Amino acid sequence: MTILSARLLAATLCCASVTAHAEETKAPAYPVSANGDGAVSNGYSISRWAEDWRVMASKARRDDPLDRLKFLPLTGDDSVYLTLSGELRLRMNQTTNPNLREGEAQRQDISRVVAGADLHVGPHLRFYGELAHGGLGGENLGKPSSNFRNGLAAQQYFAEVSEEVGGLDVGIRYGRQEFVDGPNLLTSQRDNNTMHYTLNGVRAWVRGKAVRADVFDFRPTAYGEDGLRDDKSDPERRFSGVTLGYAVPPRFLGGSKLFVDPFLWRRQNGVGAWGGRVGPATRYYGGVHVYGDAGPVNLDWTVNHQWGSFIDQRIDAWQVLLAQSLRLGADKAAPRVGLSADYASGGGGYGDGKLRDAYSPFGNNVYFSYQLYLTPTNLRSLAPTFSFSPLKAVKVSAEYRFAWRDSVTDAVYRANGQAFAGTQNGRARKIAELARLQAVWTISPRVTFTGRYEHLQAGPALTSAGYRSSDFLAGWLSLRF
Repeated sequence: MTILSARLLAATLCCASVTAHAEETKAPAYPVSANGDGAVSNGYSISRWAEDWRVMASKARRDDPLDRLKFLPLTGDDSVYLTLSGELRLRMNQTTNPNLREGEAQRQDISRVVAGADLHVGPHLRFYGELAHGGLGGENLGKPSSNFRNGLAAQQYFAEVSEEVGGLDVGIRYGRQEFVDGPNLLTSQRDNNTMHYTLNGVRAWVRGKAVRADVFDFRPTAYGEDGLRDDKSDPERRFSGVTLGYAVPPRFLGGSKLFVDPFLWRRQNGVGAWGGRVGPATRYYGGVHVYGDAGPVNLDWTVNHQWGSFIDQRIDAWQVLLAQSLRLGADKAAPRVGLSADYASGGGGYGDGKLRDAYSPFGNNVYFSYQLYLTPTNLRSLAPTFSFSPLKAVKVSAEYRFAWRDSVTDAVYRANGQAFAGTQNGRARKIAELARLQAVWTISPRVTFTGRYEHLQAGPALTSAGYRSSDFLAGWLSLRF
């Protein structure tokens, strides 16, 4: 979608909003949990803009000062209201052998401060803005990225118009925004970072009761490190495409809540890099995401084929990302056992012929390694998982992951897409084994504490190039309103 067509659609929707009946109409609602927004009603989300606090319109529900900030009426009929939000996160990371090189341990003392404002003007128009600060101190830090240390950034700012048209929910959002309308391993706001991953451009959607369609055209945000004026839209990268959605009828499999999302995307990068070469790359993604619950089974499956070109190489890559778990009891908080099996093709990154290295646009890489030492490129991975709640407010998850290279003539790649230098010269397949443990204590709806531990036992694909094993320990306290 071009910017011109986006503006024309916005103007059309604005006119429709002005001429609509004063009473809010209700289009058939696509399930909120799968509409691509990460939306949450009357609760907290990683994406604060996706929270719906209309329940606080009732004065009886606003029983403390922070509740009152979730619904501040600006007109007598409550049709115009403001929602304020904020987050303070204090975190410490300790890593031995940082970057898997033998050496002094690294300690990161990280702070995040975020403040947001969500203005609703009637049922069809809203404006959202969000400022964020990232602080970083500690020992043996190296050169921090602007995603971790940032004086002040306009993390998000956008306008949104929506309307019911022909019984469908139609809308458009324009500006700087998070985008999570896809599998978490391909598109994520990357909450592990201090600053969220955001993009600049337009997203539009049409949603019915059981089907939906989203189109988008974005350029990523290139954060500076100081004030508001050094955060730019990256001119070298562009991400656009369409995502569809289908809510499977609940009667399927005798009672289920499943969704099927086909997608067709394009990622353009003027400074793509593989094997020490830098040049233009255009990569297309065609695939499907199947996810949800079928009785006690939860599944999250993604299959996609990637094609296009990098300089003079044709791209021909695949990702098959399969996660599933089984609830061991009728209670929703019952323990779960699971297995994740992931395949991301590799080859050609350091050679001629086809480039078979798969690549995720901006996925959630802590899924593979808390230290960000693995990514779904040239990877085969298998991990049994187990999660349980020893106390009502505490959730513990554990896994043991095995990781191998798909192609032994290509490198081992880390989360930022860079290769571990020298690994392309070895011929061992095994990358590592990882033991991981996480505990989340929900002290109150607004306060949580998270602890993580990971031991990465380097395999011969790494040790033959001089890399070492590593331990990682992290803990952080999050306070939100």
